[in-house]
Amino acid sequence: MDAELSRRALDLAHRAEKYAAPANTGFLTPAEQAELRAFCARERLDAVFHGGGDENDRRAAFFLPSWMEEDALDVSEAIAALEITAAFGAPGHRDYLGAILGLGIKRDCLGDIRVAGSTAYLFCLASIAPYLCANLESVGRCGVKIRQIALSDVPPLQRSCREVRFTVKSLRLDSVLAGAFSLSRANAAAAVAQGLVSVNYLPCEKPDRAVAPGDVLSLRGKGKVTVGEPGGKTRKDRQFITVELWTDAPEKR
Repeated sequence: MDAELSRRALDLAHRAEKYAAPANTGFLTPAEQAELRAFCARERLDAVFHGGGDENDRRAAFFLPSWMEEDALDVSEAIAALEITAAFGAPGHRDYLGAILGLGIKRDCLGDIRVAGSTAYLFCLASIAPYLCANLESVGRCGVKIRQIALSDVPPLQRSCREVRFTVKSLRLDSVLAGAFSLSRANAAAAVAQGLVSVNYLPCEKPDRAVAPGDVLSLRGKGKVTVGEPGGKTRKDRQFITVELWTDAPEKR
């Protein structure tokens, strides 16, 4: 785990107790969250993770004082939602991210960016929301209008999953990746060795790593799959397995 993140976690946990108020990190990637969860378990620190929406990948870690229960936490005090509407165009995720970073905003101040046609919904730290509303005037070649909205007013994601069924000799990472993404096993193993693969959001460079039902496998540039329960076997003793290949899109209103 990154030493700076572990030091930050310890400092925030101490601050939450000292001032009897929640303290939070910036937005963390899924891999950073997994590492921080493991660190908190070892150090016996209590942390809860929120991204402003249940479906969001990027989340902040909140450290609560001992007197406070999670349901008393008001996430909107730390995380804001912005609705950004582009005129005469439909910028993409990279356009929005580039425009915002160009204003001098650090990446960990920004959560998920959901793009739906000419409208985007941005989750950010509440402290920078007024600055973005006042200074973000264009994205790509499009002028934009921006306003802060309640977290509950952000349209929910429609998660679409496509089942992919195939057989494997064993539940090795390279074998499951090959079947899930229609690759040769050699190419799947090469992708793992090149650091392009994550298991449950943590990098993995072991092609022979065993995978289990419920594991989330990510292949950079291809997508993510959730491993399902194994099925029966073929006459050649190969294992049937089903994975869910999923993509997200904001629900249009």
